[in-house]
Formats: sequence, structure tokens, C-alpha cells
Amino acid sequence: MDSLKNSSEILAALADHKYVADDELATALFLMLRLGKPLLLEGPPGVGKTEIALVMSELLQAPLIRLQCYEGLDVNAAVYEWNYQKQLLGIKLQEGSGLSVAEKEKHIFGPDYLLKRPLLQSIMHETKSPVLLIDELDRSDEEFEAFLLELLSAFQISIPEIGTIRATHRPYIILTSNRTRELSDALKRRCLYHWIDYPSLEKEMAIVQKRLPHIDAQLLTQVVDFVQDIRQKKLLKTPGISETIDWAESLLALGYRNVHQQAIQRTLGSLLKSVDDIRLVTDETASVRDH
Repeated sequence: MDSLKNSSEILAALADHKYVADDELATALFLMLRLGKPLLLEGPPGVGKTEIALVMSELLQAPLIRLQCYEGLDVNAAVYEWNYQKQLLGIKLQEGSGLSVAEKEKHIFGPDYLLKRPLLQSIMHETKSPVLLIDELDRSDEEFEAFLLELLSAFQISIPEIGTIRATHRPYIILTSNRTRELSDALKRRCLYHWIDYPSLEKEMAIVQKRLPHIDAQLLTQVVDFVQDIRQKKLLKTPGISETIDWAESLLALGYRNVHQQAIQRTLGSLLKSVDDIRLVTDETASVRDH
């Protein structure tokens, strides 16, 4: 962190790691580091929200701990769980030991029997502050957000059998959301906020060129022009930047130097992930060619 003294240095460091950002995002990341507050990134799928945490982990030379959210995610999968089989074995071994019930309980609810899930791992990291990625939070249930509030505000987790565990080294927390549902005000109040949208044509060209430095300028322009155009259509799944890069790589792998009808038909599955979207775009491009 010492080498990232301002947002300009963060912007340059991101570029060195092939991540094209803008001043606003770099400022949000700088404030996350300086203020020690979680950062909530919202935006459509595939615009580089998750990638930010991966790159920041590299920049800070910090461990990355990731919690992938899903419907039904609960405390046992996200925070901690007791190793019940080991506890039963421990109880069996304590038979005839002469220990009191309280002493036996204290033993089997000790750290040796605790299974640390990502959130608990993040505050019990012993060497340095990790980067904690809570990915696609909007996929989880509203009830799960309540589990996060203590961590996001006080960097601690309460376990009934043990008590409150405070962070050894405060994690840098990045939360992402595709906004399939609105997150609670209580959670948002505890976070810095930044919206990442689909990039402009110029920015997307810069991103693809960073990832594929040997791409021909003409092919690069045609690829990004095509993607920018189809994002305006009523698709079931609008392609993100990652799909643009995948499509460009596919075209390069097949030796295409131009985007034309045959190239589109053969590679559109790299860009679009719905048969209805593929048919719509294929029919429209064929119609344009016929005219």
C-alpha cells in the first residue's frame, strides 16, 4: 500500500496489470485503502468488477479470499462451521477423563474444532491484510446481508460459543453486485460505492488492446464496433467486456483479419450465450449483407 500514495498511482498500477480504469474508479480504490472502508461495486455482468479484486490482490501483494454468493448462502458456508465429526470423537475421548461438563464444552468448542469459512478466514489472517472479495452479493438472500453488517462496520464476527473475534489485520473488502435486486440501505451505508458501466468505444478498444497487444488495428476496431452495436439490441444477455475479449481471441485463433459474415457465424458463440440472441444477431447481419 505504501507505493500507492494517490489515485494517479493506482491508475498507473492498474494499467501495468492490464486493467484499464478511469479516475473515478481509481479514486474509489484509493479511498478504500486510505479510509479502510469496504467498497461496493455495482454494474452489469462482465464489466470487470470481480477483476478489480484480483488485480488489487496482486498490487498489494496480499492474499485473495473469495466468497461466491448464491441463493441460500448461510452462515455455515460463509462464516464458520463446527467440525461435528471431530467434536463427537473429542467427546468420546473425554469419557472417563474426570473433566466437568463446562470443561468438556470449552474443549470441543475450541479453535481446533472450528472450520473457518471465507469471512472468518479474512479477519483471522495472521500475516497481513488480505483482499476479501464478496462476489455477486445480489445473488444471496436478503437475510444473508444481516450476517455481513458486523463485519463491514466493525471488522469483527461474533460466534456464540466463543465470543467476538476481531480482525487481526483488517481485510480490504470489495463487494460486487449485478443489481438483480436492490441491496439494503444498512449495507450500503457501511460501504463506499462505485458504479461500473459498459465502456465507451474508445475505452473498450483500449481494454482489448491491453489484453491482446498483437491484434490488428482494423480487426480491433471492427470487433469493438460490432459489440458496441449489438449492445443496443434487446438481447437476453448483453455481452460484457470479457465476452468481447473472448470473441476477439476466437477470431485471432481462426486466422480472421476482418469481421465478416462467415467469421461471425463461426464464432458468435464466443460472444453471445443464448441461442435466441445468436439467431437474432445472425439473421440481422445476414439481412444487412443481402442488402
